[in-house]
Parts: sequence; C-alpha cells; structure tokens
Amino acid sequence: MLVCVSIASQPVGQAAAARSAIELQGLHAYADRESVPAGEIIRFHVSSQVPYRFGVSRLGLRVDDRASDETILPPKKVFPARVQLIHPGSYVRVKNGLPADAELTALTLECWVRPWKLSPWQGILTQHDYPDRCGFGLFLDAEGRAVFSIGSGGAFDEKSLVTGPRLNLRQWHHLVGVWDGTAKAAAIWVDGKRAAQWHGSELLPPRKAGPSGLRIGAYSERGVTGRFFDGDIAMPAIYTRALSGEEIAARLAKRGLEAPNLNDPALAAFWPLAEERGATVADASRHGRDGEIVNLGTWMIGGPSFDGSSVGRYDTAYDPRTDPSRGHGLRLASDDLYDCGWEATEVFRVPKNARSGLYAAWFQFELEGKPHRYPVTFVVNKAKRAAKAPLALMCSSTTWRAYGGTPFAKNVPDETRNWPTGGQANDPANPPAYCFYRDHANGQPTYKLGLRMPWPVAGPGVRYSAPGVGYSHLMRGERFTHVWLEKQGYDFDVITNLDLHRDPELLDGYRALIINGHDEYWSAKMYDGLDRYLKNGGAAAVLSGNTMFWRISVDDALGTIECRKYGPNIGGRALASVGEIYHSADGKRGSLMRNCGHPPWRNIGLECSGWWGGANNGVYTVAAPKHFLFQKPERISFADRVVFGGSKSGHRRACGHEGDIRLSSYAPPTGPIPAGAFLPTEPSGIETMASLQRDNARVLDYFARFGQQKTGTLVDMIYWERPQGGKVFNAGAIAFGWALDADPKLAKLLRNVLYHLAGVTARTPYDLPWLDPDNETKGP
Repeated sequence: MLVCVSIASQPVGQAAAARSAIELQGLHAYADRESVPAGEIIRFHVSSQVPYRFGVSRLGLRVDDRASDETILPPKKVFPARVQLIHPGSYVRVKNGLPADAELTALTLECWVRPWKLSPWQGILTQHDYPDRCGFGLFLDAEGRAVFSIGSGGAFDEKSLVTGPRLNLRQWHHLVGVWDGTAKAAAIWVDGKRAAQWHGSELLPPRKAGPSGLRIGAYSERGVTGRFFDGDIAMPAIYTRALSGEEIAARLAKRGLEAPNLNDPALAAFWPLAEERGATVADASRHGRDGEIVNLGTWMIGGPSFDGSSVGRYDTAYDPRTDPSRGHGLRLASDDLYDCGWEATEVFRVPKNARSGLYAAWFQFELEGKPHRYPVTFVVNKAKRAAKAPLALMCSSTTWRAYGGTPFAKNVPDETRNWPTGGQANDPANPPAYCFYRDHANGQPTYKLGLRMPWPVAGPGVRYSAPGVGYSHLMRGERFTHVWLEKQGYDFDVITNLDLHRDPELLDGYRALIINGHDEYWSAKMYDGLDRYLKNGGAAAVLSGNTMFWRISVDDALGTIECRKYGPNIGGRALASVGEIYHSADGKRGSLMRNCGHPPWRNIGLECSGWWGGANNGVYTVAAPKHFLFQKPERISFADRVVFGGSKSGHRRACGHEGDIRLSSYAPPTGPIPAGAFLPTEPSGIETMASLQRDNARVLDYFARFGQQKTGTLVDMIYWERPQGGKVFNAGAIAFGWALDADPKLAKLLRNVLYHLAGVTARTPYDLPWLDPDNETKGP
C-alpha cells in the first residue's frame, strides 16, 4: 500500500496522488554490511507491516534442507510490526533559497535539460509549493511542454503560467524563463527562440519567491517533495534580472561549456555541476546556494555539447577530465534509491567462536494467513587476529548484487523460487526495480546500485532454472562448493568480493584462494590484489565462469557499487554510449575488464566465451589425461569414458551456463578488428587439461561479437604456472561446484588441485554415488 501524499498533477491546481513516500507490503529487510568478522556486531534494518520472529543460522550441509542449518539464534522472540518508508526520487535540495519575502522586480531561470519522460508534470528549477506557497519555476507539463511560472510566493495564480512547446525525448534543450517586472511581461525561450509569452494589462501583485524550498529536479505540494524530473540537467542558473534575447542567444551558443558572468550582481545562483562525483553541488555565484543531491543521481554523462557516441570504444587515450567539449550534466530519476535509510531494528553480535561461512538472518511472519520466511544472507569472516586457514574461499557477492532487479520483490510463502535476470514480481506498491540487467523505469541506464538495500536475490533458495532443473548461478549455486569442502574436512575461511576490494592484502598468508561460482564483477583493486598475491607465490583455484567480466568501482562513503556496461548484445544497457562508461568514483573507463587495462587472461588465463541456458549444461572432454593433476595424489582413470564433470545422464553438469576459454581457443574475429583494438598474444605456459566443444556453437569473439561456429570452444579447463609468478587452476565454468557430488572424477580432481596448489588434503574424503539427476533433494 502507499502512503498517500498529494502532489499537484499540474501547477494549475488539479491535484493527483504521488508517491514521494512508499509503504511496502509485508516484510523487507537488509543488513548494514554483507560480511562481519566473528565477535562483531551486524545490524538488520527491517520494515514490516506484521509482527515477526527473528533468528540467525549458519547454512548447513544440505543445500536445500533448512533442517541441516546450524541455529545460532533461535527465532523465539516476537518483534512488533514496524513500517519504515522508502523515499525514492533524486533531486537537488538547496537550503538557502531566494529570500521568501523580498519582492522580485525581475527574474530569469536558465537550464539545459534532456528529458527521459514527458509526462506527467515534473519540476526542473523551482521554488514552488502548491497550492499556497507558489513562487517561481521551470516545469514540464503533462504533455511534455516547457512551462515557466512566476508566482507571488503565496496562493496559486493561473496567470503566472507561460506554456511553451513540447520537448523532444532524450534530446538536449535550452530553456530560459524571463520575467521583466517593469514591462509586466513573461516569456519562455526554447533553444534560443521566444516560444511563448504573456503581457499583463494590469500590474500584477508583487512577485515573491515565497517560503518554499529551492529545488533542482522537483517541486512540492504542502511541503512534500515530489514530481521529480526524469532527465539530465546542465548549467542551471537564476538571475534577478531579465536576460535579453541577445544574451539568451549567446548562452545557447556556448552549449553549456561556459559559465555566465560570475561578476553579474544579478546572478542569484549558478551550479556548474562540475563535481562529477559525490552528493553535493556548489553554487558558483557569491550567494553560497550550495545543494545536496538527494538519492545521488548519476554523474559522468556529459553536457549538451557532448556526443557520447563520438568516443571510440577502444580509444584508451580519451580522458573525460581533459575533454574541453564534454561539459557536465547530472542525470536524475524518479526511482533513484541507493539507501533505504531505515533505522536498525535488530542488532546481533556474532559469537567469537563462530565458524566462518554463509549465514542467514530469518524473519518469520504470517501474511494473508500463510507462513513466510524472509532471509537476509551475510558472510561471517574469520575473527580478527585469529590464525588464517590454509584456504580462502571468496563469495561473488558483487554478482549477487548485480542481479538484484527487484530488491523489494513481492513476499511469497515459498522461499525456493526461480529468479530470472530481470527479477521477481515487484512489491504491489511498485517500488524501484532496476539492476545492472534492468534499466530505470524511464529508460535511464543503470550505472550504480546501493549497498544499503535488500538483496533477496541472494537468498538460500533462489534458483536460476526451470522447475525440476535445480540450477543456480548466485549464492545457492556457490553453496555446493562450500558444502563439499566442509564434508571433505578442509579448513577454509570465507570472504566476499568487497572484503578483497577494501583490503587487497587480505590474501597474504593464505596458501590458495578459491574463486567460486559466477564471479563476474571485479574492481581494479581486486584484480591488482590477486595479481600481487600470485606474483608473491600465491595460488588460485578458479571454480568459476564468466570471471572478471565487468569492471566495478565502489564508493563506501556513498554506499554504492558502480558498473557502466556497454554493448546490448553482451548485457550492456541499450541506451548507454561509450562516452558515458567512465566511472564517477574514479573517472576511469568502465565496461569490460579487458577494455579497462585489466584483462582476465593476464591474471587467471581465461576470458569469457559466451553463455547458454542452465538446462543445457555440458561436460568436459579430457585433453591431457596424463596431466599430473589427474594423476597425483589420486589417480583418475578415463578408461571408461573421456568425458567427465557431471552425471552420466540428466542435467547436473559443470559446464554452464557461461564459460571461459583461452585466447588461443577464441573463434576468428567475426568482422574486422575494430579501430584502436588489437588481438593480444596469449602468455606462455598455459596447459589445457579439458574442454567443452560444441558443433554450431554461438560464441563470442575477443571483441565481444557473437558468431556461429562450426565447432566452437565454450569452456577450457587449464593449469598455468604464470611466468610472472603464481599458480592457477581455472575450471572455466560456473556450475563446477554443482557437479562435484555428481561425478567422483571431478571430486578427485579438486582434491588433487588443492593438494598441489596449497599442500592441503581432505580429512574425510568421500565420493557420493551417482545422483538421480531428477531428484535434487539427493544432493548435498
């Protein structure tokens, strides 16, 4: 249900309900961090319309059986319902607006805008609170027309409106609203032309700014901000005089690249929007009207002079910070939300002796007469100052976040459900729903996600397959490796992507790092940290596919991760341009790691070959049966068959749904080598142990173009003693862990790998019999 907040549907007074605050149905929750050392506190932030019980467990040795979980905090206590609202929508809030009671003798509002939607009414540059504190503003009306209003600061006056033409979607327009108090005239100029005007036959009542707040990208009704502008804004300015037609033409000609005269005494505010990061904007006038960006918005999009498609995808020399024609803009969205801002409702201290691993907080409640269980997944790290285990096992937590298209998914009784890439059915209140695979509601490409948000997509029961298949590629998919290692008796510590990002030296002291599952999203700090660790003699067992594909950056101060994906054929955002793929967190190029100076092949030997359905997984064909990793300390015989890595029948197989291959296995380029690009030379020493090849395969070439190959390599399994230092075993497949208990050969291989990389052996080695592929409950 919604908190009903009435926002004017248009300034002339036809009010309509708006969602400046949303009350979510049922229960939603998140933790204040994704990992916590044993002995420390983790806080949970909950909004619930119903009472609930709260408990904590360490996930157990049967992936889909919650009865195997180890209870840490029994869910005995009943907590009362407590609703906490969300407030989506980005805009700039300026606390120091124009003086409320000072009479205006003239006024000009100037702004460049590129709208992403044209209906309903939206505020652009306003000091306006309908219906009783109506000052001034630039708006878009319900038909997408530019509107200028100069009110009295009091009750709404329909005479205050000047309505111009309809703007074009996703096209920059220069808007100027001018009121000359002495001539009793007001006009709106669009792209250098006086598009509409009115002349008063009688002197209007005195014009005042009024006591409403000054906002960029919104306006309010009865003190509640709403009617957010979905679009891009550049160079907003306020003058307490009327600009002439010649001045407006001159401002238009500058295309947002030059500030107005900062010495003009009538310049009441001007925001260059040159920060390109953070949550504040500076006023360059002498009046100190700095602004705070509520819900962050999006930087690094360029201004009206900039054509993002003009930047070459492989132009490594381009630097947005030195481009004189780029300009600056700020992208706003009515569904921007990166921090729910909820108060902590439950605080849990992890026991000092808690084992490192995957945990879940469980919120049990009834909704519509049916029992529900809502999980919040988190990782418990080794206690600080405790001795490190021989192995570090990394969770691909940034990938879990990347696929969270519906953080406020509708509560359902069954926590075990298929979660498609775009997300589940949304909460009926229609809260924000976007991720790195799903754009904002009005088409703005998703370039960042919040860390202080629910992530039910990381729940223990979440799958990524048709019913009966049982395949997963997120948290549940990684659990199979965790369970196998525990049952084998290996000693390992669990970390997350962000743990490595925040402390790249974290790996020091471990004999080997296990990269597990679908570890797709990496930062440069993670990459460099792993490379340094390997150069210093470390080792990595990569039991993952599609590894290190996209570059992310992290802003802990803002609580966001950023990823600027380009190329719709590979999951990039459809309306992203190359010029927009530069990160606000560091100003550097984004998109594919290989195009950002951090190619996976240089670090771990393989690159992504493409993707196929999880129900269509394959098995490895042995290429080097005499390889030492197949022989010692356990000999693996391939006399019965030359394929391995899954059940003899059925679907529980290692090679899917995305794979990685050697550079030498890439198909020939499907077209000419793009300008500025080149085919890299594969480093020496890589040994192919096995691979998956298929006829008529749809695979990527190195430049991320799909092509049909008569016979294509989808997965390579390699061993590599890197010339620069470090040992790497790379299985090249997301579902490696899923198949461990389905094939004794695969289990023996991993024991051999861990022995050679880290010098560790299983304390309780076991091999399960072949599983019934149609009965997932027989799995671990």
